[in-house]
Amino acid sequence: MHSHSPLNLSRLTAAANCTCFNLRKATRVVTQFFDEKLQPSGLLVNQFTLLVALEQAGSPTMKTLAQILVMDRTTLTRNLKPLLRQGLISVESGQDQRERIVTLTAAGQVALAKAFPLWEEAQQQVIEGLGKEQWQTLLSVLASTVSLMQRNVEIGG
Repeated sequence: MHSHSPLNLSRLTAAANCTCFNLRKATRVVTQFFDEKLQPSGLLVNQFTLLVALEQAGSPTMKTLAQILVMDRTTLTRNLKPLLRQGLISVESGQDQRERIVTLTAAGQVALAKAFPLWEEAQQQVIEGLGKEQWQTLLSVLASTVSLMQRNVEIGG
């Protein structure tokens, strides 16, 4: 590396502290942990959280569900496909033909009930591992980060 390169050691070190990189790294390892714990249920953690969101929201439109999950419609559609194939959800037209209503099926409720104790166990391990105070701080900081980024995306976009 040449001394006139803009990528000197301090800039590269700063990049290693990149917010996005570190969040993605944490997300990958937490996702792997929850996926492993949920394995006996046949659900991945992202599928579990989708089913939980559906159970809470009733039968939302795709647009509403995407907003709840802070996810673009394309990603949401891709994530819903395996759940649809397994019969855990149904997707039907709303009053407006362009609108899609997503509903948790009876099989979806059974899958969610089977996965829930496994998720609770994983969640408890995280809380105990971090300590309740640090875990609450983590949730608070994550909520603040989401809020800040949503405002910046709206301003910038």
